[in-house]
Amino acid sequence: MSSLGKLDRQMQELRSRVDAALDAYTNFAGGCPDHLREAIRYSLLAPGKRLRPLLVLWACEACRGDLAAALPAACAVEMIHTYSLIHDDLPAMDDDNLRRGQPTCHKQFGEGIAILAGDALLALAFEVLSEDIEPADRAAVCCGVLAHAAGATELVGGQADDLAGEFFCGGLDVLESIHRRKTGAMFCAALQLGAISAGASDGERQMLDAYGKNLGLAFQIVDDLLDVNGDAAELGKNTGKDAGRGKLTFPGLFGVDESRRRAESLVVAACGAIQPLGPHAASLECLARYVLERKH
Repeated sequence: MSSLGKLDRQMQELRSRVDAALDAYTNFAGGCPDHLREAIRYSLLAPGKRLRPLLVLWACEACRGDLAAALPAACAVEMIHTYSLIHDDLPAMDDDNLRRGQPTCHKQFGEGIAILAGDALLALAFEVLSEDIEPADRAAVCCGVLAHAAGATELVGGQADDLAGEFFCGGLDVLESIHRRKTGAMFCAALQLGAISAGASDGERQMLDAYGKNLGLAFQIVDDLLDVNGDAAELGKNTGKDAGRGKLTFPGLFGVDESRRRAESLVVAACGAIQPLGPHAASLECLARYVLERKH
């Protein structure tokens, strides 16, 4: 079996574990209105790549940790990611009507319930970290890392610049700044949560941070390329949106071929950053190549 074939099998196995845990976390015991529960589960359990949870789990593995110990963190990262997608898709934000191959949350349940579903997922992520990451000092560090990545200077700040029109002007510095916050910050946070769950050293965490920064930007370049020439049915979302809105993108700045070369260079740098971790980081290296070759 090829390395990518083996990776695909591992990804499917870990996605199943993550999906089962997400399902359990959102079977609320009581007090949650049925229509809110349905909206939360509709978005969270929709078929997805689960890339950020995989980063958590494989960062834990790279630092010789127990994957079971990192599973709550993997779920928390996916909850934050899904909350951000629900809110980003709203008419007041990106105004999208298709996500993960199905109508967006606000199209299916209305704007009010979509906002509340996102709010609930944001809160649930930190509940999961605080209760299920052990020992307590690691749980506290995980909460701080994830809160920073999801906050005003990172994920939310990047979206604010998007809304302010920063994506429609400027050059490479502006483009990279927004994407490092909107995409890269959560990649790096996922890797840090996996490392923290494994009790990693500061040196190991720094290697994973460098990997995450390079991989996050490569992922976004590939995303831009897929918006240009990807298949909407395979992607599960509309294509051509960025060009239609006049947004600043890597293909728009550099063309398709140069954008592809930049993504390849970033993947090489990502893999180089974790080389000292040895064979324990093999899955992360394969994942970086998967990001480069992905079609959805």
